[in-house]
Amino acid sequence: MADLSRIDKHITLVAVFHIVYHALGLLVGLVIFSVLALIGRLTDDPVAATILAWIGTFIGTFFIVLSVPGVIGGFWLLRRREWARILTLIVAALGLIDIPLGTALGVYTFWVLIQDEAVDEFRKRPEGSDVAGEESP
Repeated sequence: MADLSRIDKHITLVAVFHIVYHALGLLVGLVIFSVLALIGRLTDDPVAATILAWIGTFIGTFFIVLSVPGVIGGFWLLRRREWARILTLIVAALGLIDIPLGTALGVYTFWVLIQDEAVDEFRKRPEGSDVAGEESP
């Protein structure tokens, strides 16, 4: 395997960080949904069960909807797709309000992906090829 450039290593790190961070967000969403639904079922009050189910559905869906673009962007950022760079920048901008981890990830993402070397890295690769230079199916 060829020695990766400095910017290439940072792009890969940004991608992996987004995948891990947003996969944890997916997990949190699923756990919140499941736990509140379970607590609702364990109560003898049908009104409480309904309210907890609605709250769990709302909060769980909120976390999942916010996390899916981050996982998708991170995965395709590994493949060096230009649209994934843009998506990841948008996700990072939205994550800046999530203090402290989202802010740190957002600042690092911006620092890496708006550098001229990073932009050139994405532009030099054809849309139909992956990181290794092979054609994708």
